[in-house]
Amino acid sequence: MPKPRLQLCFTILHLILIQFASKLLAIRKDISLQQKYTCRNTVQGRNLLCDDNGHVCDALSVDPQSRCCLIKGEQFSCQGCNLVSQCCNTYEFCVSCCLNPLRTQKEQALRVKIAKPVTAGTYSSVFDFCAGRCRHNSESVVHENAYLSDFHHCFSLPSNSSGTNDAILEARLNGINVVVGRQGESCDSVCKSSGQSCVPNKLLVLNQCEVMQKYLSCNGSCLASIGADQPAKVVVDAPKNMNPGACLYTRTQAMLSCEGSHRHTKRLCPCA
Repeated sequence: MPKPRLQLCFTILHLILIQFASKLLAIRKDISLQQKYTCRNTVQGRNLLCDDNGHVCDALSVDPQSRCCLIKGEQFSCQGCNLVSQCCNTYEFCVSCCLNPLRTQKEQALRVKIAKPVTAGTYSSVFDFCAGRCRHNSESVVHENAYLSDFHHCFSLPSNSSGTNDAILEARLNGINVVVGRQGESCDSVCKSSGQSCVPNKLLVLNQCEVMQKYLSCNGSCLASIGADQPAKVVVDAPKNMNPGACLYTRTQAMLSCEGSHRHTKRLCPCA
C-alpha cells in the first residue's frame, strides 16, 4: 500500500478512536453524576410515614434504597388538619401539610429555636422544623397528660415568631375560657371560682399585647415588666409610677405562673 494512503488510514482510525473514547468518557461522566436521591422521612408512626418531598405512605410503600414513598398520593396533603389552627390529628399529615412552601416560610422556620433555652440551636431545614413542631407540644396539653383536642399535632410558628391573627388566636385558645380576674387575685383563684383550673401553658398565648388589648382594653400602653402576675392590667387607682391602666407582659417565659398575683393588677387567665 502506498505510504500516503497508509498514513491516511492511520489518521482516520485515530480520529475514530478519539471520538469513541470521548463518547465513552461522556457516558461514564453522566453515570457518575446521576446519584440517586435519598429521602429523609419520619419514623414516629406505626403505619404511616412522610418523606421530605411531602408525600405520605405506609411503610410497605417505601423504596428500600431511596427511602422515598413509591406510591405518591397528594403532595403536601393536609388530610385531617385544621388549617386555621394549623393543627392536625395525624403526625405524618401534619408534617406533609407543613412542608408546603405556601404554608411554611423557610426563612422564618430556620430562625425558630429547637428548645426554649437561649443557648438552643435552630432548625437546619424545613423538614426538621416540621418534624419537630408536629410532635406533641406543651400548648396542646391540659393538666400535663390530657390533650385539648384530637388536633394536637401543630406546625404553627411559636407565638413570639409572628403576629397574632384573630382566627389563629381563637383556634389556639379552643376549649379555653379566658377570664379577667379581680384586683389582687391569682389565676388559680380566678379559675377555681368558676369550677375550673388554670392552664399554665396557655399563659404564653395570652402574654402578648394584641391579645391583652382584646380582653383588657389597655389604656394606650403595653409594657414589658417582670412579675409572676403577668399578663395583667394595672388598676386605675394604682400609684402613678406603676402606670395605671397599662397592660403588662413578661419577656421571661419562666416567670409565667398561675399562682402569681399583685395587689395593683388584674390578671388575664386561661381556665379549663
